[in-house]
Amino acid sequence: MLRILVIVAMMLLSPSLLAANQTRYISDDVYIYLHGGPGTQFRILGSVEAGQQVTSLEETQGDYSKIIDHKGREGWIQSKMLSKSTSLRVQLPAIQAELEQTKAKLESALESSDNNAAELSQVKSQLAAAEKTLASASLERDNAKAALANMQKNERFEMWKQGGFIAAGGLLLGIILVYLPRPQRKPKNRW
Repeated sequence: MLRILVIVAMMLLSPSLLAANQTRYISDDVYIYLHGGPGTQFRILGSVEAGQQVTSLEETQGDYSKIIDHKGREGWIQSKMLSKSTSLRVQLPAIQAELEQTKAKLESALESSDNNAAELSQVKSQLAAAEKTLASASLERDNAKAALANMQKNERFEMWKQGGFIAAGGLLLGIILVYLPRPQRKPKNRW
């Protein structure tokens, strides 16, 4: 019997325990009463929803101010319920519109970013091709410089070789000239 009581007690307590830790929100459909005069003792003409735009008639008595609501009804509400700042009810659609514009701009920026990435990829491939061309041109230049240096070296060698032949020819000519018979001089006393 005790077991049955414990089980029944647990069944009865569990929904309340589960509901105790759940997140809840206050309803947005809050409203205040519009009275026929400046106080709660006057007749209620209707209600004004929270955040609704009203026109203040700048007439106050005690803690109450006279207004005209969005339906055109004239009445009194507590002065502390009036605010000069824009209500969240009015701000929310503007914020949602701004959010949509921002999302559109973000999509456009992301699309532009994708286009920029494609352009960057294309520029990188063009740069790689230009670098290959530059490397090829540098190699050709280096080969041409080497060929020019080789030609200058060969030219110097040819000049030395020709100079050597000329020197050898001059030496031989000098030796030959030394051993050639000399012409006889005429004696001076001869006339």
